[in-house]
Amino acid sequence: MGSIASSRRFRHATMRDYERIQRIYAHARAVMAANGNPTQWGDSFPRESTVRADITEGRTMLLIDDGIDDGAESDGERILAQFALCAGEDPTYRDIDGGWLDDDPYVTIHRIASSGQARHVAYDCIGWVVEHYGNVRADTHPNNKAMQHVFERSGFIRCGLIALLDRDTDKTRIAYQRHE
Repeated sequence: MGSIASSRRFRHATMRDYERIQRIYAHARAVMAANGNPTQWGDSFPRESTVRADITEGRTMLLIDDGIDDGAESDGERILAQFALCAGEDPTYRDIDGGWLDDDPYVTIHRIASSGQARHVAYDCIGWVVEHYGNVRADTHPNNKAMQHVFERSGFIRCGLIALLDRDTDKTRIAYQRHE
């Protein structure tokens, strides 16, 4: 799980980061598909409108360092990972086949993706959220064994199953929570 290297830091994304964020999501979709999880994000998730809203509403967090970003215009930094940090009640989590650890206020981690330029960055992202917010919920696809492993190694408890509200098929997700 490890500590964050000294040059690594978190910041909010801006629209200047949009193209790099989209490339990272494309990379994540390809990695998921190659590892037995082709349907979680398919070939078009997250939607362009969601990515733009996450950025403009201050939800997209970036894990960055001072490395070279594969030739992209980067102002001397590269994006190692990104995620949406959503405060407040998530409507998707109202109905769960199982049970949450508690009903206390929480934040949700959504759409976490690695650029593939550094290892174990999901642990850094999750650790930062837990450290800053304490009560954190998340979910992942039943086929996403890598993310299930990351959540469980990060101290999250598997709470049950939820159904996505914005899909007609492939809606089931495994719900997790960690409360410090």
